[in-house]
Amino acid sequence: MDFKEYRQRGKEMVDYIADYLENIRERRVFPDVSPGYMRQLLPESAPIEGEPWPKIFSDVERIVMPGITHWQSPHMHAYFPALNSMPSLLGDMLADAINCLGFTWASSPACTELEIIVMNWLGKMIGLPDAFLHLSSQSQGGGVLQTTASEATLVCLLAGRTRAIQRFHERHPGYQDAEINARLVAYCSDQAHSSVEKAALIGLVRMRYIEADDDLAMRGKLLREAIEDDIKQGLVPFWVCATLGTTGSCSFDNLEEIGIVCAEHHLWLHVDAAYAGSAFICPEFRTWLRGIERADSIAFNPSKWLMVHFDATALWVRDSTAVHRTFNVEPLYLQHENSGVAVDFMHWQIPLSRRFRALKVWFVLRSYGIKGLQRHIREGVRLAQKFEALVLADHRFELPAKRHLGLVVFRIRGDNEITEKLLKRLNHRGNLHCIPSSLKGQYVIRFTITSTHTTLDDIVKDWMEIRQVASTVLEEMNITISNRVYLKETKEKNEAFGSSLLLSNSPLSPKVVNGSFAAIFDADEFLAKTYAGVRIAHQESPSMRRRVRGILMSGKQFSLDSHMDVVVQTTLDAGNGATRTSTTNSYGHTTSAAQANSERQASIQEDNEESPEGMKPRN
Repeated sequence: MDFKEYRQRGKEMVDYIADYLENIRERRVFPDVSPGYMRQLLPESAPIEGEPWPKIFSDVERIVMPGITHWQSPHMHAYFPALNSMPSLLGDMLADAINCLGFTWASSPACTELEIIVMNWLGKMIGLPDAFLHLSSQSQGGGVLQTTASEATLVCLLAGRTRAIQRFHERHPGYQDAEINARLVAYCSDQAHSSVEKAALIGLVRMRYIEADDDLAMRGKLLREAIEDDIKQGLVPFWVCATLGTTGSCSFDNLEEIGIVCAEHHLWLHVDAAYAGSAFICPEFRTWLRGIERADSIAFNPSKWLMVHFDATALWVRDSTAVHRTFNVEPLYLQHENSGVAVDFMHWQIPLSRRFRALKVWFVLRSYGIKGLQRHIREGVRLAQKFEALVLADHRFELPAKRHLGLVVFRIRGDNEITEKLLKRLNHRGNLHCIPSSLKGQYVIRFTITSTHTTLDDIVKDWMEIRQVASTVLEEMNITISNRVYLKETKEKNEAFGSSLLLSNSPLSPKVVNGSFAAIFDADEFLAKTYAGVRIAHQESPSMRRRVRGILMSGKQFSLDSHMDVVVQTTLDAGNGATRTSTTNSYGHTTSAAQANSERQASIQEDNEESPEGMKPRN
């Protein structure tokens, strides 16, 4: 392929990628293939002679796409996000063309210096102390882009091991490194990611798991007890991993308490914030970072939630000399005239070679800006809140853990077998994709907001799929679940829930009352539209306007009482000036006006000039 053909094929590829992402909603999110499917489609050996590009590219849809799990689909809710964006794709396109290997400053100065700058930008965005940033040539701290959070965890464990062995030598000379290593103990929550366990396996150190509390968080008290117990047994505690946003439920270890314990015993404290770290660009979520000033290292994945595509993990360390001592191998052919003055990132990682990852991060940060990325994070959280409300409104389901950020864990009430069967059936159908987790013996389904393309309509569609399949599973298993769920129980499980909300008939104004159980509505989605888009009786009443505004400002979710089943709407047909009447009950089902009037007489006259046509409340 020469430059002329490359220009043509490259433009075709950009069009294909744009079409793929633009129309990804039409693709089945989870593939319907079996292991080994591709062997039936490809020859056993590579071709002897080269093949023309059109023939190669035509096989993408025939061979590759049938086996793809579409991570950018709005119906992808498994794992955590693995997002991309146009600026990120363009950044890697350029980086791949340049194809520099930035292991030292001299191997490509721009590669190293841009990485230093974007890591400072990111560190400031999430509120890290200055001790973690590259602020001058004398700064001991700084950030580096790793491949994955798993690798970042391993790098920090090995660095902590180096520091612990050196300290032990100073106090107890005469021991071999291997003898000291055999005594080392690391600690993490029993909710920590499996990569923490893998790091201990590679580092040949013991890993002790601290039982999480009822909120699935590791606390300082149990950690201190475990450390003191190990010291009495002649072991050497050296490293702790605190998780901010666990994989199973997005729970948060108590970083402040853990940091105090680590400081008392001079342990390396690593913070794994792989998913949740992106959310810290929003000030309202930084409460979980309290105590970060006591940490030795922290890592999160912009490749998860900041629209920088894989791979890109941001790692900051307070003392880079500890990392240098672990990975410093400097043969003559890697030395340069600025060695020791400039940053050489080969000393900050396990491999020697490294890609120009900073370019795509730079493109994304400049394209969206801090405010644009904050809006993106908050929208993901908002959609998760919507899904949470839908789950709470169905008496058959429960939320075994509190929702944090964009992850909701839910299950069908009863034995684990029921929820497991539901998840397998959902994934087999392929219309949406989720994965399970186990929380203190309970089998749960994880539902994450992963795609930048996800809308509220997608969430509602996925929830209808879940409800439909759940009904089928329960019917097949001959299981009946009590349908009475009280508002008190809803309030206890959802702190954002307000109370039961009635639209009384005279006048038709919002009332907060004690209710039974009902579908849940968000004030901003329902009341705002009712108040702004529909002219209701006595709307000009100052007291009624104050009541509505007060409810809107509360930021809470409300239920439409089960006794208030119908609201009649009269809308103006823009085509012929005639009116049409439709009725929506509290669960979103529409009936005819005759049916509605036979149950309850109520009318809402729409403002012909200002009201949106066909407006109705949504659940």
